[in-house]
Amino acid sequence: MSLQEIFDLKTIAVVGISDNPERPSNFVAKFLEEHGYKIIPVNPTLTEWEGKKCYPNLLSIPVKVDVVDIFRRPEAIPPIVDEAIAIKANVVWMQEGIVNEEAAAKARAAGIEVVMDRCMKKEYIRLKS
Repeated sequence: MSLQEIFDLKTIAVVGISDNPERPSNFVAKFLEEHGYKIIPVNPTLTEWEGKKCYPNLLSIPVKVDVVDIFRRPEAIPPIVDEAIAIKANVVWMQEGIVNEEAAAKARAAGIEVVMDRCMKKEYIRLKS
């Protein structure tokens, strides 16, 4: 799946989203939402983000998730990938600075596209300009 095809998918669960506007998870999610994507916030410490219900994990989301955009440390990635596999997500996207080869291999083995160490906002801007 190409990056263009990934950006054709519209429902993005943002794992590790923050309500702090200075955090990348916050401003990247806002940017994507402003560009037509449905953002599903995932953070067990928040009840809502920007007026949307915040879910504690991927398994609790009641709709189909296309892309799992992860803003967590590399060591926190394996259980998130397990949940992404369980919900049959199409893509696992690990933001800049996040690489977990073992989790990526597991996701790929389950038929999930994987992007690591790249920012969805920056890639969107690069593709669309």
